[in-house]
Amino acid sequence: MKQIIAMGGGGFSMEPDNLLLDHYILNQSLKLNPKICFVSTASGDQDGYIQRFYHTFHSMACKPDHLALFDPHFKNLEDFVMSQDILYVGGGSTRNLLVLWKEWGLDLLIKKAYENGTVLAGLSAGANCWFEEGLTDPLNGPLYKINGLGFIKGSICPHYDGEEKRRPSFHELVGAGTMMAGFGMEDGAAVHFKDGQVFQCISSRPNAKVYFLEESEGKIHEEPREMMYLGDL
Repeated sequence: MKQIIAMGGGGFSMEPDNLLLDHYILNQSLKLNPKICFVSTASGDQDGYIQRFYHTFHSMACKPDHLALFDPHFKNLEDFVMSQDILYVGGGSTRNLLVLWKEWGLDLLIKKAYENGTVLAGLSAGANCWFEEGLTDPLNGPLYKINGLGFIKGSICPHYDGEEKRRPSFHELVGAGTMMAGFGMEDGAAVHFKDGQVFQCISSRPNAKVYFLEESEGKIHEEPREMMYLGDL
């Protein structure tokens, strides 16, 4: 089974005192102590971000590791990637992430791992990358569409409620036909895909939502999806 868990925002880096999404991700590997690897490319492999990952996941039932391209510690990239049960991609610059992955051939290795059953997860840039299209924000510039890896059809807008420009920009681009129909994911909300199809929408906050946005006959239709709040489990 191929699995992707795309988060609009949340997890250890945004909600250090609320790890519901992180626990959910770990549980999808079906292993008692899964090997989970943090891929920090989008942040430029910032050491503080990596250390926060270890601080969180060392206290959980798993074997944490990280994949850094700026200061690599692996001997063979393919062997390292294929040995992981979960690849958890952090936030930052989607464009830089994609450029570096392609330069290293990491995009192809991640696809191979995904098709081999490795669980893929991530937030913000780490969610954008899995879709055909994502909405990204350069520093001091307007939001724009970026082409992702295409593991999931359609588009995504993370931080749908967390950044004021996100929702109106997504409406404008989808309405104009510049972006495909897709998912607006609020912070604390995520979509779990199995074999490329929506399995369920989950949240770490009681009111966090996922919306499906599409254009029809010149109008934008924004449909809230049914959510499962992980705190109720």
